[in-house]
Amino acid sequence: MTNIKDIAKMAGVSVTTVSRVLNEHPYVSADKREAVLRAIERCNYQRNINAVHLSKGKTFLIGVVVPFSNHPYFGLLLEGIANEALKNNYKLVLIQTNYEEMREIEALTMLKHKQIDALIICSRICTWELIEEYRSYGPIIFCEDTRGKKISSTYVDHYKSFLKALEYLYRKGHKKIGYCIGRKSGANSKQRAAAYKDFLKKVNLPFHQDYIFHECFNFEDGEGVVRRLRKMRSQPSALLVTSDQVAAGILTCCHSENIAVPDELAIMGFDNQPIAKLMKITTLEIPLIEVGRKLFHQAINDTNITHEEIVVTLIERQTV
Repeated sequence: MTNIKDIAKMAGVSVTTVSRVLNEHPYVSADKREAVLRAIERCNYQRNINAVHLSKGKTFLIGVVVPFSNHPYFGLLLEGIANEALKNNYKLVLIQTNYEEMREIEALTMLKHKQIDALIICSRICTWELIEEYRSYGPIIFCEDTRGKKISSTYVDHYKSFLKALEYLYRKGHKKIGYCIGRKSGANSKQRAAAYKDFLKKVNLPFHQDYIFHECFNFEDGEGVVRRLRKMRSQPSALLVTSDQVAAGILTCCHSENIAVPDELAIMGFDNQPIAKLMKITTLEIPLIEVGRKLFHQAINDTNITHEEIVVTLIERQTV
């Protein structure tokens, strides 16, 4: 296999000159540059890109961890990250975990082995203690509230946002409010649970455990929520749903079951996904593409620890 020493010999120049031509260094005379390029073409020389990355100390690859690649929420986050990666000549390595801890550890190990320059974790399953073991190997950026930790993040304050939504539903006259979430154990879910309990205490309303629905991720999960509602003796009058996909599933099932929305059941979503606009679902808008953009820039400019809070906006439509 031809190497740069062979190229230098063929072109009648030094190895340093060949290296400068390969790296597009400006201080090479036109005749020497031409001789090197002719030699490269004659022997069909291909650079070892791994060696180039090793010499520069960068791969120009950013790892992105998502639990599901086919979920619209993470699709919009990825769109924001990918757009900025393209502008800055970076490529992305997508790691889907399905919330399996070992998959996330594999992504962290890629950072440890310098296979990627930084890691963006859009939704975490590993403990903070485990994350800390990998923090010295390179930038790890989170899409969750990491205030109080020496880790950068772009986040939504889900306690504050959930409280805002609950108060809106209460002002609409609802005294029996339930909610739907994905993972019960997630950091964002814990913030929401705290907001819910604090809200009920503030307005002196009783807590009903069966008004809380877990494992709600997709459109199809909305059908299961409505089935459970049908079996309740005392049903909530409003549901705060942390995914527009699930909210759309609930709304569709309500139509087929002749449950009047919002008269019998008010529905409020989260994120302001396209499906919420199409089905006229009241929701809280999170600018996910902008979140993705900020996550990428934190990943490539991780000289200082930063925590960027994203403000949500209430979008009123017909389901409340």
